[in-house]
Amino acid sequence: MYYYPYYYLNPYHVHPYGIYHVRQPVNMPIPYGNMDDYSLNASIDIEDRLVKDHGKQPFTLDIEEATKENDTFRTAIWTGEHLQVTLMSIPVGEDIGLEIHQTTDQFLRLEDGEGVVQMGKRKDRLDYNVKVSDDDAIMVPAGFWHNIVNTGNEPLKLYSIYAPPEHRFGTVHQTKEEAIHDEQV
Repeated sequence: MYYYPYYYLNPYHVHPYGIYHVRQPVNMPIPYGNMDDYSLNASIDIEDRLVKDHGKQPFTLDIEEATKENDTFRTAIWTGEHLQVTLMSIPVGEDIGLEIHQTTDQFLRLEDGEGVVQMGKRKDRLDYNVKVSDDDAIMVPAGFWHNIVNTGNEPLKLYSIYAPPEHRFGTVHQTKEEAIHDEQV
């Protein structure tokens, strides 16, 4: 597919005034709307791009870099109507905490570290136990109890996608304790 800034013509159309249209790559900037939103500016420092939830607005970032740079237990970086993306950092020897989401499917991807994922239909019977490490993806169906334990020597860095969203817009939990307190309120 080709992008023609002025005409949607075949790639070799001859303009009446002698201007030839040549093939243009798809990734050319598309001139539309206000492009001043810093979330679309790749030159902004990663720390500045993670300080707020960018939900319901177009947003791009290097998710691997953002995940590795994150030092909070949980930070929502994008919350939409049907999807939420959070970054997590689990300290050595700690875990996410046993939890269940009755109506939310969850996708998790590990970018750094190693651990064990546990899942099961019952809280007292987690019969799914698998070692996980860098680049592993974990799919958690709605209605399953689950936990991830950091068994490595460095913080476990991961991101999570919830569908539909699980946490309130703009959630930032510096620690697991803060997350537990916030969920009880």
